[in-house]
Amino acid sequence: MSRRKWIFVAAPVGIALFIFIGGQVVKSLWNWLLPELFAWPQITFWQAVGLLALTRILFGGSGMMRGGGMNRWRFRRRMAERWDGMTPEERDRFCQGLHGRWGRESSQDLHTAPESRP
Repeated sequence: MSRRKWIFVAAPVGIALFIFIGGQVVKSLWNWLLPELFAWPQITFWQAVGLLALTRILFGGSGMMRGGGMNRWRFRRRMAERWDGMTPEERDRFCQGLHGRWGRESSQDLHTAPESRP
């Protein structure tokens, strides 16, 4: 069987396996912990699958495809390379831009005593 045909067979099987295992794990953990701790009702498999889908929607991602581990690692490596190539003046300008963008105090303000800050 060619690689392309193999993917069309393996992808649905993998998705179904993920849904089954994920649903069982969520259901088991919920039914083991929450009724005992908070007196919440037990849930069914399909409710667990719904919770799994909801958490994926709300808290993100599809693993490594969007901002996952490998992309984050590449970003950090690229930023380290850029940082190493900057002069001290460029680094200061970069940090000031970040502090200004995110509304943080400048690095000089952070080194002064709190009572002498404006």
